[in-house]
Amino acid sequence: SCYRPLGPVCVFGPNNFPFAFGSVSGGDFAAAIAAGNPVIGKANSSHPGTTQKFAELALEAVKQVGLPEATVQLIYRTDHAVGQRLVAHPKVGATGYTGSRRAGLVLKAAADRAGKPIYLELSSVNPVVILPGALEQRGEELAEQFVGSALMGAGQFCTNPGLVLLVEGPASERFVEAVKQAYSRAPAGTLLSCAVRDSLLGGVAALVEAGAELLVGGESLPGERVAVTNSLLRVSGGRFLEAHEALQTEAFGNASLLVMASDIDQLANIIASLEGSLTGTIYSHTAEVDEAAYQRIAADLEQRVGRLLNDKMPTGVAVSPAMNHGGPYPATGHPGFTAVGIPASMLRFAKLTCYDAVRPERLPWLLQEGPATGSTWRCIDGRWSCH
Repeated sequence: SCYRPLGPVCVFGPNNFPFAFGSVSGGDFAAAIAAGNPVIGKANSSHPGTTQKFAELALEAVKQVGLPEATVQLIYRTDHAVGQRLVAHPKVGATGYTGSRRAGLVLKAAADRAGKPIYLELSSVNPVVILPGALEQRGEELAEQFVGSALMGAGQFCTNPGLVLLVEGPASERFVEAVKQAYSRAPAGTLLSCAVRDSLLGGVAALVEAGAELLVGGESLPGERVAVTNSLLRVSGGRFLEAHEALQTEAFGNASLLVMASDIDQLANIIASLEGSLTGTIYSHTAEVDEAAYQRIAADLEQRVGRLLNDKMPTGVAVSPAMNHGGPYPATGHPGFTAVGIPASMLRFAKLTCYDAVRPERLPWLLQEGPATGSTWRCIDGRWSCH
């Protein structure tokens, strides 16, 4: 058996990464092309000019290598009905989508009705657990790391650490105060659009309504620049458990929620209530001070994320075959796939075909016993070899 092209792939690019995740430049686009499929890119209205330039460059590359010019196509803003027709079209092989949960689920419903694969990256709060020993050992350093990660790019990263889980105590209070002061001092970054600003303010308001205390921020900045003051919120572990769905509302941007658990047992219960995220992080003491607590929570957190980290913030996404940029819903639409890391990301846009008793000369050339390429991996009778 081998993987073959699936058919035209629609790529809906996000607003925040026109290079790395653009509809005709990013990971989904590259994976679909590498799997042998033509791509219909849906340009994000936040960066139409940049997307056009990438499409023009892609078209030049298509011509240079002798592929059909229709291998790369680009469309601009459409209404929801057109998007639903597109992902469900009989000739479409699959869709890759990065964006809001609401719009993504609308497209998913249309694709599901037509039996078409659709790979979604939706929303993620990326919980960061900081255990007591780590705070006692290097709390000031961890506060600096967190602030740098959370406010980078005005918090507009899909792996932004939007939820921090702590255990009550003096070290945790010092951490909260340090982060609060840093949020107050740091200039607020520029947001991608008015829609992002409105969504961020709505997310902060939803968290407050659910019982979180706003420590700092939560206001739109005046002037021509689209920005919101750095926003930090706090809630008790007990209240979080009472309203865990509402308190996991994604506030996409420069806003973070601190959850103060009463003890490790309550911390474990909070983790058990979490939705799926792209990442989950645990900071612990460099010796074995936190080892029992780590073992208590790590397996449960691992089940809820696509990438488990230790002692580092999650904002960096290494582009390597080992990377999983995915996770359980609502981080993505399916926990078994990644949007970063070839060859795994290519398999979303490929069809697995088994050839049973097909005459050798009729097989795809990769399966034929022709001249070796030196780069084709085969598994025959359970043994891998490079042909």
